[in-house]
Amino acid sequence: MSLPEVCVCYLIRSGADGDEVLLGRKKFGLGEGNLVGPGGKIEAGETPVQAIVREVAEETGVSVAADSLQLVGELTYPFPHKPAWSQKSWVFLCREWEGEPTESDELVPTWFPISEIPFHRMWDDARYWLEDALGARFVTATFEFGRDLRTVEASDHPRFGVAHSR
Repeated sequence: MSLPEVCVCYLIRSGADGDEVLLGRKKFGLGEGNLVGPGGKIEAGETPVQAIVREVAEETGVSVAADSLQLVGELTYPFPHKPAWSQKSWVFLCREWEGEPTESDELVPTWFPISEIPFHRMWDDARYWLEDALGARFVTATFEFGRDLRTVEASDHPRFGVAHSR
């Protein structure tokens, strides 16, 4: 059985102290309260690229062109204790877009220096792979969430089980 597919995009800009990434506080639904990249479900008939172009516009008001997107990840998320949450995610980076990010019904966007990402406010898996993806290093991994539906209990990612500095 194939998993539902979702997509996420990390917008990156040059800031005064280095690169910054756009994260948004999720207002409701799966992951409510977490900081996430703009994204969402891939609808029937859409490619991951078409879906992320639509999702970024809906959630931030920003227009990204398909040819400005870089695919940097393919992640699988089994939730054995809540199978309806299990999904496959396509991860994109984008450094060129039109417009300024604005709050939507879904997200409250904020820029963060990449060197100061608040991993403790994100889904638990981000601490293992996000830095690689933001550095344009392709990531393929599976992150299995535990009974609390918040903590990664198993993963094939090389950093899983290794203490993380943040």
